[in-house]
Amino acid sequence: MSEGLILVVDDEEHIRELVRLYLEKAGFTVAVAADGEEAVESAKKLAPQLIILDIMLPKMDGLAVCREVRKFAETPIIMLTAKGEEFDKVLGLELGADDYITKPFSPRELVARVKAILRRVAADTTAANDDQISLPGLTVNKASREVHVRGREVTLTPKEFDLLWYLVKNPGKVFTREQLLTAVWGYDYYGDLRTVDTHIKRLREKVEREETGANAYQIKTIWGVGYKFEVQDV
Repeated sequence: MSEGLILVVDDEEHIRELVRLYLEKAGFTVAVAADGEEAVESAKKLAPQLIILDIMLPKMDGLAVCREVRKFAETPIIMLTAKGEEFDKVLGLELGADDYITKPFSPRELVARVKAILRRVAADTTAANDDQISLPGLTVNKASREVHVRGREVTLTPKEFDLLWYLVKNPGKVFTREQLLTAVWGYDYYGDLRTVDTHIKRLREKVEREETGANAYQIKTIWGVGYKFEVQDV
């Protein structure tokens, strides 16, 4: 993998160059592609650290590109969309995108998203075999299946624990309800999507204790899409 190489895919030259400018100022090396077919070939040839991918592209749209890339790489992908449609966002995430941002967007916010995802990937790689995750005010131990909130043990049901562990292991990543059902309940589970909402509600009641002050973390609702575990800078 090329260290610090970001692939920017957009058919609008001024957007490619604007994003390139901000990423290079942040210390990244940038490659660009103007259509979907070029994007897939560049992803294979260059093995970028992350891909910024527009949905509306000539020759092959961004969703198709995402699908193709996922056949040979787990490269983080941020989708760009001018449409702002829930369908595109949900489908993109289901195809394997890690995040999305809607045009018009702030280049600084995009760079911040890139850095956040790369930090998460680096942490996942470094701590792939860790059985415990500790945050300010929250400790989750997979081996003992224990959760402590501000030093006090909290009792979770098996599925509540599995859901919390999955979210905590993937901070900042947005998941649809379908993805969470598959990951936590399994491929053969055919329950109602509201099962996820119910478990999220119970988790919030148990691990987000507002009366003790501001939390360094939050199980955040992404309206029209799903949920993500967000860690605040402290």
